[in-house]
Amino acid sequence: MVERHAFLEEPSNTREAIMQATYHALCEYGYAGLTISRIAEFFEKSKSLLYHHYESKDELLLDFLGFMLEEFESVPEDREAAANERLAEFFDQALSDTHSKEALNFTRAMVELRAQAAHDDRFREHFTDSDQVFHDRLADIIRAGIESGTFRPVDPDRVAAFLLATINGAMTQQVTARSEDTDQVREELSRYVSSVLEP
Repeated sequence: MVERHAFLEEPSNTREAIMQATYHALCEYGYAGLTISRIAEFFEKSKSLLYHHYESKDELLLDFLGFMLEEFESVPEDREAAANERLAEFFDQALSDTHSKEALNFTRAMVELRAQAAHDDRFREHFTDSDQVFHDRLADIIRAGIESGTFRPVDPDRVAAFLLATINGAMTQQVTARSEDTDQVREELSRYVSSVLEP
């Protein structure tokens, strides 16, 4: 759900260059096939520099996940827009850009990374923090909608939890099953906003 191409512009420092290389390597090889050497294929500087900054692949990936979350949090939101428009934009970022091969491969890699949280506390901590950031963004939009009269008086945190679970589930299903339901999920989320949230 992070803006997918925000870190693909010209890197301004070594960390950004490493993050860019990691992104491309993840899209190409996924988590299981990823190695420092394969990240180095997309890194213009020496492989030894990667090892200078990171002791292992997972250490690098945890920094990459943190970097992506920082990118999401730094993207300015149009708080003047109506709450239903802000929600639609959130849904579009999370679910609509999944038809290109690169976007699909990246989603697949992110699901693989989330799976590491089942047995690795470091990944679990990251995805707990990440989900909280996305939850808070959704709840903030819903709260603003209630205050403006765009939405009914609902519990923002409960609705945000439901929306986030639906989005995460749709992304996981898309890359772990033969499913082409993502567009339908996106449509149903719009219907949910119309029928449950809007007066």
